[in-house]
Amino acid sequence: MKITVCGKGGCGKSTVSALLAKEFERMGKTVLVADSDESNYGLHRQLGVKLPRDFTEFFGGKEKAFKTMMAGEILDTVKLSAFAKKFYSEPFTLNEIPEEYISRNNGVMLISSGKIHQANEGCACTMNSILKQFIKHLTVGDNEVALLDMEAGVEHFGRGVDNSVDLILMIVDPSFESLKLTKKIQQLGESIGKPVFFVLNKVNELVLPTMLESIDDQSKVLAVISTDTEIARKGLLGDELMMEIPEIHTLARKILKQ
Repeated sequence: MKITVCGKGGCGKSTVSALLAKEFERMGKTVLVADSDESNYGLHRQLGVKLPRDFTEFFGGKEKAFKTMMAGEILDTVKLSAFAKKFYSEPFTLNEIPEEYISRNNGVMLISSGKIHQANEGCACTMNSILKQFIKHLTVGDNEVALLDMEAGVEHFGRGVDNSVDLILMIVDPSFESLKLTKKIQQLGESIGKPVFFVLNKVNELVLPTMLESIDDQSKVLAVISTDTEIARKGLLGDELMMEIPEIHTLARKILKQ
């Protein structure tokens, strides 16, 4: 199963992605997490791994990959390796991803589409284009899960990254912006024929009724996660998230049934 994890900035996308990855691993799954947020430098720490090399380096770096794509010369460039040739035109499996671009923690693998490392290096367009091709041709087995931790907002829909996933999971926090965004993401998901589900995050009993009212179909709410001071503390310290949370366990089981 291939899953988009999306939402507004600060809603908890990376935290939920990391907790879900660990939960799927406990369930016996092999898990690939794709870090597709060029400004997020914390997901790898939550997973307990080193930040992997930017996947754009496989194609000669962001600038070279961008110029190649703009010139329409991809099919000439991908003679670099067997995997590169398959990357743009044929299905490939988790086992075929070049090992030097993966960080591992037991059954959890992390790749990073790329990061912004310095000022004036350009936009994230190339990284998003590479991610689109990656998820389009990646094939996962029955015992494998791919989680795409997206950048904030809805740009990934505009770039077509979500066209090849099986399910869209939006993380909703108690903010006006997040509640309004639920309807837009529901609409965008429906427009490409992808099911959209919701996780209400950082919830307390005072805000829960209002958050539920923002969801047109409350059967699409797969989990309600309360504010957790230990998770918040580990987030501040950049510590690995190793706790088992009942709501995440239930969420993982519900996702696999979809």
